[in-house]
Amino acid sequence: MTYILLTISVLVIFAIYAFLMRKWLSPKPLVAAAAVMLFLTLVFDNLIIASGIVDYDPEKISGVRLGVAPIEDFAYTLVALVLIPSVYNFVRIRL
Repeated sequence: MTYILLTISVLVIFAIYAFLMRKWLSPKPLVAAAAVMLFLTLVFDNLIIASGIVDYDPEKISGVRLGVAPIEDFAYTLVALVLIPSVYNFVRIRL
């Protein structure tokens, strides 16, 4: 499986989940957190890949890169931005 197919699969699940959890997600803090988290992902993914700790098979990525980090790396950050606050709210309501 290529990374782009995996990313698309994750983002489809993410979109459905985000739609279902939309009442628990505030857009303003989410956008601010997204800017910070995507910037940190950009910086640290580039450092990790450039240092040789992680490498990607060029035949399995889309070829679109930000620095040396493939664009597919950013999908997991997007998922975390929705998953973490919604799980927090779910647990908070249950307690």
